[in-house]
Amino acid sequence: MMKIALRLQPILLLPFPNFRIPNPSNFPNFYTPPKTQTQALGLLHCRVMATVKERIELTETERKIFDRLLSSLCHFGLTNQLRVAGGWVRDKLLGKDCYDIDIALDNMMGSEFVEKVTEYLLSTGEEVQGVAVIPCNPEQSKHLETARMRLFDTWIDFVNLRCEEYSDNSRIPSKQKFGTAEEDAYRRDLTINSLFYNINTDSVEDFTKRGIADLKSGRIVTPLPPKDTFLDDPLRVLRAIRFGARFGFILDEKLKEAASCDEVKDALAAKISRERIGVEIDLMISGNQPVKAMTYICDLMLFWIVFSLPPKFEPAKSEGCDRLCISYLDATWNLVQLIGGSTFNDEQRRLSLYAAMFLPFRKTIYKDNKAKEISIISYIFRESLKRKASDAETVINVHSALDKFLSLIPFLASNGDIQLTEVDWGRGLDDVPHTSKLRVLTGFLLREIKDFWRVALLLSTLLYPTDVDCTQDFLNQHFQLEKRKDLFKTVESAVIKLGLEKVWDVKPLVNGKDIMSVLQLKTGGPLIREWQQKLLAWQLANPLGTVEECIDWMRQADSKRLKTQQ
Repeated sequence: MMKIALRLQPILLLPFPNFRIPNPSNFPNFYTPPKTQTQALGLLHCRVMATVKERIELTETERKIFDRLLSSLCHFGLTNQLRVAGGWVRDKLLGKDCYDIDIALDNMMGSEFVEKVTEYLLSTGEEVQGVAVIPCNPEQSKHLETARMRLFDTWIDFVNLRCEEYSDNSRIPSKQKFGTAEEDAYRRDLTINSLFYNINTDSVEDFTKRGIADLKSGRIVTPLPPKDTFLDDPLRVLRAIRFGARFGFILDEKLKEAASCDEVKDALAAKISRERIGVEIDLMISGNQPVKAMTYICDLMLFWIVFSLPPKFEPAKSEGCDRLCISYLDATWNLVQLIGGSTFNDEQRRLSLYAAMFLPFRKTIYKDNKAKEISIISYIFRESLKRKASDAETVINVHSALDKFLSLIPFLASNGDIQLTEVDWGRGLDDVPHTSKLRVLTGFLLREIKDFWRVALLLSTLLYPTDVDCTQDFLNQHFQLEKRKDLFKTVESAVIKLGLEKVWDVKPLVNGKDIMSVLQLKTGGPLIREWQQKLLAWQLANPLGTVEECIDWMRQADSKRLKTQQ
């Protein structure tokens, strides 16, 4: 059996100060002119001809809901037109299930109509559930009062048709009034989201005269001139990108031109809350086409608007760093598909994509106003996107584990043909037998990152081996993903074979009080923590060991320690 000494060396990733991007034509994710539309993984320029139904087919539940609403109108002699708006109409025409029913009312507030429906249902002896009114809150980007109720186990939202005007420096409407269905349609973000289903007439209404056509041709277009639409509400830029990626539709050229102009970019940065930007980005990352969505953002020169950075950080980002972020994301997404979606749950997949995209920044730090050094990834999550602090912590922990995983991969992948003989991961491992060191080190590592160890392994396989310029490979799309998938599976199997898949759930055989008793200590402190490490290493090296055997080993080890100190 061959023995190799392990010395842990840090792995340096971007930003590289002297890095320069080669010819953009070498990169699939760069914007390419029309004559090369067949390149770029087909992400940006392939036209999708969608199959659109001629009429909306209601489910039994939807039919019951709409019957109750129409019966309420009839009961009170009301002449209101009830229209389902937006995404439900779009998805039903595309033959997709949708459970998000928003009903727009003409000349009546949603709360007023819900009161009528409630009164009607009570008169027929039916149960009324979940009635609530959500007031408008412009500071939280909610400009309309919404009434809500539950019918046949389905939540229904009711709002009035509206017509809005915006001030120059805010996305809060300066003037709002009841509008016609046509006015409401034109104030929406995209033509494919401006369609109505008129419940009264059982018909689809296309007031922009192009919603259905754009749905069929697979185009993302704004009802009004795109620059006006985006300046009224810059968040619509990100929504256009999200829907374009989700459905595989192409962005209209005028829309792209408007989205990337300085005036719209400045408005997106100034007028939209970071929380709302973060929600849109998270929907993209969690969606079915995260790479396409982030590529749109990059191509429209919005990457550093969305993922804003503090004024000063080290090392400085290199030219083309955004492209490298997308390349890592692309490789990770494709590798996840190759490995199999069932290997990762939704949360692991989501955070693996964030971790991949921010790989170039895993060594980058900035100083806060107290001169404390903080990871720039923490800044992106907590300040740029206003996401959960736990998301940042998980990604940072995964990044921190990569160096160790990269050092263990050769040994885990060797099927026992090579063995660790020396380590420098910290104290407490000197007494571990050579034959057990791999299990001990791997166990310590998995206990650090727990359920996200497969995510760390996934990214490590992308960066392995460490003696090649992976940056250039990624920019040139030399991923060799099949080989990386095989490496992932081999190491995963080795971890499982070592019995470490859920090692973080293993409880220590000996607790702090037992340690103090054996060592005859009156107070705890650093020595207790040091022995906890030693005992955990013993337990990992002796998975079948008992409490008594662990304590006996501890007494013997402590006796040796005392003799060496004499």
